[in-house]
Amino acid sequence: MSKRLFTMIKSLVISILVIVTLLVVVGYALSDYQGGQTKSIQDRYPLESVKKEGKQESYVYRAANRSVPDVAKELIAERKPKQASKEDENQMFLVYSGEIYSLQKDKEKPSDTLIEVSNEEFVRQNYQPSFLQGYIMGSIINDIFGSRKSSPGDYRGYNDRQNYKPVIPERPPTKEEKKTPPPITKEGKGSIIKRGDNVDSKSSVGDTGSITKKGSSTPPPSTGSKGKITKNPGGSSGSDVKPKSSIKTPPKNTSPPKTRVGGSGNITKRR
Repeated sequence: MSKRLFTMIKSLVISILVIVTLLVVVGYALSDYQGGQTKSIQDRYPLESVKKEGKQESYVYRAANRSVPDVAKELIAERKPKQASKEDENQMFLVYSGEIYSLQKDKEKPSDTLIEVSNEEFVRQNYQPSFLQGYIMGSIINDIFGSRKSSPGDYRGYNDRQNYKPVIPERPPTKEEKKTPPPITKEGKGSIIKRGDNVDSKSSVGDTGSITKKGSSTPPPSTGSKGKITKNPGGSSGSDVKPKSSIKTPPKNTSPPKTRVGGSGNITKRR
């Protein structure tokens, strides 16, 4: 009996060890995967140039010894864009929510790829819609530019900045920006305010879903005062608004109608 019990305990311990080992392995795998997913572009590539003025922001990073398609595939694998332009050795665009990546082969050092991350305001003020039509879908261009057919600038990317200059000047990044470059998209702290919050709103027709009935509203606290009926000189009531309690309705006349003897026999109702 004791031998059988020992065997059962041994099997149970082995099973527990196997389960714990599997959990540890899976935990490390998930940790590595999440760590790779959250690695941002500024952690992977050095910052080379900054263009920032007002609401316009653009940051240029350098991917050394990497081709444009390779860098594009890496970025797409980490974060799926709304659209990626067709594969090209010289220039590609990746469109994300609120920002656009322009990937270009460096003319001065063809083995490197320049990655320019720009917010929509920079794109709107510097790129021509006609130029972007060769890379980006028309619906996305319309979302960025709206009804505008042209832009103040004729920018075509950091690689061509000498011939097609941006609207705002570029500058080298500061030491602080090189360490922790500011993100393009910033998480806002807005709040949703319901119509009528902290507002003394009045009920109106249609509040309750009926076109003939007003919705109920909480009356203001009573002040204890009483209304009274006043009459203007000349018998005219005027246009003064009287308290609700002062409006009185005369009683209806319920007495029987008068009849005239010897008349034509018509019954007339007293007015």
